[in-house]
Amino acid sequence: MDEFDLWHHGDAEVGGGLADFAVNVRPGTPPAWLAERIRDAVSGLAAYPDPSAARAAVARRHGRASEEVLLTAGAAEAFVLAARALTPRRAVVVHPQFTEPEAALRAAGHDVERVVLGKDFTLDPADVPAGADLVMIGNPTNPTSVLHPAEAITALARPGRTVVVDEAFMDCVPGEPESLASRLPSGVVVIRSLTKTWGLAGLRAGYVLAEPRTIARLAEAQPLWALSTPALVAIEACSTPDAVAEAAAWAASMTAERERLTAELSARGLYIVPGARASFLCARVPDALGIRALLRQRGYAVRRGDTFPGLGTDWLRIAVRDRLANDALLEVLGDLGI
Repeated sequence: MDEFDLWHHGDAEVGGGLADFAVNVRPGTPPAWLAERIRDAVSGLAAYPDPSAARAAVARRHGRASEEVLLTAGAAEAFVLAARALTPRRAVVVHPQFTEPEAALRAAGHDVERVVLGKDFTLDPADVPAGADLVMIGNPTNPTSVLHPAEAITALARPGRTVVVDEAFMDCVPGEPESLASRLPSGVVVIRSLTKTWGLAGLRAGYVLAEPRTIARLAEAQPLWALSTPALVAIEACSTPDAVAEAAAWAASMTAERERLTAELSARGLYIVPGARASFLCARVPDALGIRALLRQRGYAVRRGDTFPGLGTDWLRIAVRDRLANDALLEVLGDLGI
């Protein structure tokens, strides 16, 4: 099996004053109202954290029972818990996708089989071996920005198989039509993150939705008081109807800007993976690593693609920012002959 740096993430690309087009966290976040709620939570740090209110808020947000919710320190902890609690005989990770699920499985001692999607990185359920009893897939997928139909994901479920769906970027999609969070078919585990849309990467906030027996197994692998009180306050706050509406409004505006940026890059002859639905684009760029290095010299960070199984040295992931920032990047790319 080809070796990839599964532990390389976008945060390794930034720093030193570089304009950040590498990390997919929404700029300008957390919003002032959320930052205030988090600051106020510090007054309660003397008490052990109580997850009940946040858990109930997440359950209401998705129309689930509290017993179907487990709060986690971001999606990354959820992948580790799944790797520790589940005992697959044949684990499959659908690539290209966020590399942490495979890294967590390998760290827990599991063998991992890769299914690499073909052209345009769309899912055919027949691509997944029938004998797989654990399947991990992203939707919409990082780094390709492809949104798989809910029916295609659901078709992966079958008796004796657990399907783990990483929906960390689902709130980038207006209306979330392909989300399984509210449907939750039998055998499907949905992982969500609040760090991207709400600017909480440094706080760690996410959750798992699954059948109660699966939630109980994952909870047994989780340390006591795994989430801090400020993180729990943030999860509760971001699950309210007003917060969901705010996220939806951002998703709509980001979608329009993403489509404009896609058109601009495509007009310059770059291949952009079709149907992008998340807050980033996956672009095939001649000499991508060389262009990445030149961009860094000009003060811009983009995400290299060659650390993702299924991509290679001619791919970059580019975060979608606001119009002004995107135009500045386009100007620099023009200077570089793109």
